[in-house]
Amino acid sequence: MHFTRQIQDMDLRLLRVFKAVVESKGFTAAEIELNVSRSAISSSMLDLETRLGLKLCERGRSGFSLTDPGKQIYQHVLQLFDSMEMFRSQVNAIHSSLTGELNIGITDNLITMQHMRIVHSLRRLKEAAPDVTINVTMMPPNEIEKGVLNGQLHIGMVPIIRDCPGLDYQPLYEEHASLYCGEHHPLFTIPEEQLTPELILEHDTVAPAHALPDYIQKIYDQHKITATVSDREGVAFLLMTGCFIGFLPTHYAINWEQASSFRSLRPETFSYSVQYMAITKSGKKDNLVLNSYMQSLQSTNE
Repeated sequence: MHFTRQIQDMDLRLLRVFKAVVESKGFTAAEIELNVSRSAISSSMLDLETRLGLKLCERGRSGFSLTDPGKQIYQHVLQLFDSMEMFRSQVNAIHSSLTGELNIGITDNLITMQHMRIVHSLRRLKEAAPDVTINVTMMPPNEIEKGVLNGQLHIGMVPIIRDCPGLDYQPLYEEHASLYCGEHHPLFTIPEEQLTPELILEHDTVAPAHALPDYIQKIYDQHKITATVSDREGVAFLLMTGCFIGFLPTHYAINWEQASSFRSLRPETFSYSVQYMAITKSGKKDNLVLNSYMQSLQSTNE
């Protein structure tokens, strides 16, 4: 069976549901993303499979997975929506005002950075292009890289872990992190002169679940890692239990430290810095909304 009819609005809606299901890795997570019931998603997926004459996915006890045709259709869907975005950008070039979307992926808890480049650049974009819709998604760095590469995101804000082929990088911030414990932890009340590195390294430590630059990974390798988290808020939660120590950005931890809820542990020994970057997909950038935002972002560094 071949798909011979013209693409209609309903087909685009069904393809958007399919794209969301794939990127959410299943129907359950897609409920939140799409704000519709699982039965509605199942119905849409069945309609799409019927219209295409292809079985796109499997789901059962082993979880959600794409069939081989499903994997191919997903890549074609990405190309389709990229083409639609390019068309919208080309129309924008004709008009004097920008319209469309800017999809941004941001690593969590950058809002407390002293230099608010992301905030200032978004303000400038919105002032210059009030009809642009801005979509911000908070996610781990590796997911942001994937999102930029596959076209789900136009731009991402991530710590530099490695040079990833297919991405362009623009420096944003240098972030400093120190080791902390919470007020209920045994180390919290130990006098500074008794707080030796050897003593600190004996205690359970929480670490990020995502990949780290080699020089930071070597620091974590010295510690007794007994918990992992997807983001910095998870670190803060576990520090508050009094059972763990962990690294946090100093700009994020400072309010707890000033309130005597967290204590910095030998920052002259246990600290590191990481460079944050704005990442975009390599190649010619025909998206006028993205180009306008990149100009706004660059101007915040002047």
